[in-house]
Amino acid sequence: MMRIEPARPGDLEEVERLLGAHRLPLDGLTAGIVDVFVGRDGDAIVASAGLEWHGPHALLRSVAVAPGRQGQGLGEAVTRAALDAAARRQAREVFLLTTTAEPFFARLGFEAVTRADVPAALQASVEFTTACPASATVMRKRLGPAG
Repeated sequence: MMRIEPARPGDLEEVERLLGAHRLPLDGLTAGIVDVFVGRDGDAIVASAGLEWHGPHALLRSVAVAPGRQGQGLGEAVTRAALDAAARRQAREVFLLTTTAEPFFARLGFEAVTRADVPAALQASVEFTTACPASATVMRKRLGPAG
């Protein structure tokens, strides 16, 4: 039975291996501004999603599912856990960058936007400046009132 929960301090190495298997950036993951959620099957981490905080905005990152476990709803489950956490912290918007998963995130209510739509603090993040290619699709999900 899989359970979704915040990552524990000892989980980072396993989360990094999972992200590495998908060639997802690790930059900034340990900077203390990222909350990581994991899908745990027994003791094994089979899914992850992170939220990088920048004031009232969050950057969804590090969404990954273990090879061989895709198509079981695990990515959606950890992403929804991250979005629920963002809503509890009263984030107004959640942004992400993707090169491969635009249809997946669109099903979860994200829309493609331009980099000009992204708040300056997020544009200055490692994800936007060096970790992801300029060709990555930027997506946004609004959670609360604009302002």
